[in-house]
Amino acid sequence: MRTKDSITRRQFLKGTATVASATVALPAIVPASVFGAGAPSNRIVMGAIGVGSQGTGDMRGFLSKSEVQMVAVCDVDKKHRDSAKKIVDQKYGNTDCKAYLDFRELIGRGDLDAVQLALPDQWHAIPSIEAARAGLDIHGQKPLARSIREGRAICDAVHRYGRVWQTGSQQRSDFKFRRACELVRNGRIGKILKIEVGLPTGGGTDVKPIVEIPDGLDWDLWLGPAPYVPYRGVVHWNWRWIMDYSGGQLTDWAGHHIDIAHWGMGWDRTGPVEIEGKGNYPSEGLYNVATEYKFTCKYADGRVMTVANNQQLTQGAKWYGETGWIHVNRGGLRASDEKILREEIGPNETRLYESRDHKQNFLDCVKSRKLTICPVEVGHRSISVALLGEIAMLTGRKIKWDPETEQIAGDAEASALLGRSYREPWVL
Repeated sequence: MRTKDSITRRQFLKGTATVASATVALPAIVPASVFGAGAPSNRIVMGAIGVGSQGTGDMRGFLSKSEVQMVAVCDVDKKHRDSAKKIVDQKYGNTDCKAYLDFRELIGRGDLDAVQLALPDQWHAIPSIEAARAGLDIHGQKPLARSIREGRAICDAVHRYGRVWQTGSQQRSDFKFRRACELVRNGRIGKILKIEVGLPTGGGTDVKPIVEIPDGLDWDLWLGPAPYVPYRGVVHWNWRWIMDYSGGQLTDWAGHHIDIAHWGMGWDRTGPVEIEGKGNYPSEGLYNVATEYKFTCKYADGRVMTVANNQQLTQGAKWYGETGWIHVNRGGLRASDEKILREEIGPNETRLYESRDHKQNFLDCVKSRKLTICPVEVGHRSISVALLGEIAMLTGRKIKWDPETEQIAGDAEASALLGRSYREPWVL
């Protein structure tokens, strides 16, 4: 953005000490953002890191916004890079978009205001932290991170460097999800007794032979901090079923339906205190995430949220109250009595943050410096529930969790699973 903050960011990147010194020795190519709100090129200058299917979808969304100037794309797969660059160049009618293999080069350009990140889960932490350190605002896809310690490190970096963050939990910008949560928060079904969250089923077993790495794919960089393994063709989608990169549908969807369940309960910045459950983990084959799972989360007030795959619970978030229930998913909003859905929310009742366009909300907050509808702490708390459920299922034990200190009590083995080892040379 064209603000004093932008000048400070560029100073940081150039290593200058003061605004005065920056004005004395301007760089040869001066970012448009230095020149103030009246400049013809007054736009939010963005780059896109990870431009596979989700990343390209996000990029197209930002390209549709008049205040955005997309100037750079990055992906470890040349096919993705070339395709994304072509989309951007066609949008602007030129060939100016730069394509990068290494995210560090894109982040280090020095002329960006913001980045969008859409990467495999093992790659969520390092680029997020580096982007925050470089003074960039960030639209980061859910889940926030592959581990709780990574998520906390991302939060700390975003706070330390004063960045705007939007988690890609776009259901918060959908009317029916906000409506469901407002009805729950305003007591339309009485005191909430329990919550159920159904998430998709997926994964399975598969045996894939070692094959030649495709031309244009940097496999070592795709793996990044994850352990090195031979290439077996698992990129761009099926990485979700391998625990080194993801927690399967559990972690893929926790940032959606668990996020909404928390929103309806006012639990955006806390978490459960006890978690226990069981998962069905394949005993052979390459894919090893839980194919079926069910765990319960007890919160400090005694109420329990149950999370399970959709063969056990209906997909979406469902709150059970003293006088009825409310259920919401992408298919619609339902209640035990249709009259509940017609209830008006009065002027003195709880009104939740309203966004009708998730990407526009991010851009508006880049300009205003206000919190987005799904800021980094909220994204962290939403995925933490799934990650704690994963730990409980892997250890086969009840986990006692302190949501304030983010520590597991009395279980060294479970505590070790709060973080992940990184392959050299990568460090968190």
